[in-house]
Amino acid sequence: MIISFDLDDTLILNNKFDLDKRNLFHKIFRIERLRKGTVVLFKELKKRKHKIYIYTTSHRSISKIKWMFYSYGISVDYIINQQKHQRSLLNKNIYCSKFPPSFNIDLHVDDSKGVQMEGDKYGFKVIVISETDKDWTQKVLKSI
Repeated sequence: MIISFDLDDTLILNNKFDLDKRNLFHKIFRIERLRKGTVVLFKELKKRKHKIYIYTTSHRSISKIKWMFYSYGISVDYIINQQKHQRSLLNKNIYCSKFPPSFNIDLHVDDSKGVQMEGDKYGFKVIVISETDKDWTQKVLKSI
């Protein structure tokens, strides 16, 4: 199964959920902190032979995103940023913030109810996790 994850307010950049600890390397190079549980979840998904994609509409470079996850000891199989997203929808006459079917994604994890509405409209599966959801990793695991 291919599972994609949003970045902003889902895995990073939110002061309302707990974050994984950073080491000195992360602090020196100002690497963004991941939501608590991300590393363990990604390792479990890899162990179960799932592919992990990052699907963000941010303009971060693919190499920056890849490096961030690598610095936490986890790898991702594919990264979709805003530029890739726009190219994938160029000739499809589809207007939405994320469109996982373009990348053969089976399940997308996001914090946005708007993405959930797009999933309902265009027929792709979305799990919405909130910033206050302490058991978000179990929610993901139960959905696969």
